[in-house]
Amino acid sequence: MSMATPPRRNRSSGTPALEWLDRNPQGAHMMRTARELLAVQAVLAGTLPPALARQIRVARIDGPQITVMVPGPAHAARLRQTTEAAARRLRDAGWPIERIVVRIDAAMGRTWTQKPRREVQPLGEGALRSFEDLGRQVAPGPLADAIGRLLRHHRS
Repeated sequence: MSMATPPRRNRSSGTPALEWLDRNPQGAHMMRTARELLAVQAVLAGTLPPALARQIRVARIDGPQITVMVPGPAHAARLRQTTEAAARRLRDAGWPIERIVVRIDAAMGRTWTQKPRREVQPLGEGALRSFEDLGRQVAPGPLADAIGRLLRHHRS
């Protein structure tokens, strides 16, 4: 990227892996790119309503053009309404941006949640005796097999 980068605060992150990346030639380039993307994103987010600002990701800086990813069409439409003002704000902040391209990345909107652990309550002795009685009364087959598995599981 050949654009002027606004002054940075301390380059050292304090994290050994990130410090190593800063010293490694390929890593330093990657870190510089990441910092530029984050810096542009911060300026851009400052020009947007907070709810929209939380949903954008600057994905690429290509000369005078940046590509911004959003999670859906509504976000894209809203961001496209503000691209002129946002580009002007970026230029005022020292970034030579002339054009903002908006792309939709549906995966951004996904939230990955962990299923809650199933709360299992063991069957009491009375319930187990009732299942034993039921097991003796049903004809051999899938239901009798299921009752047998249930009893083996809860007895062990």
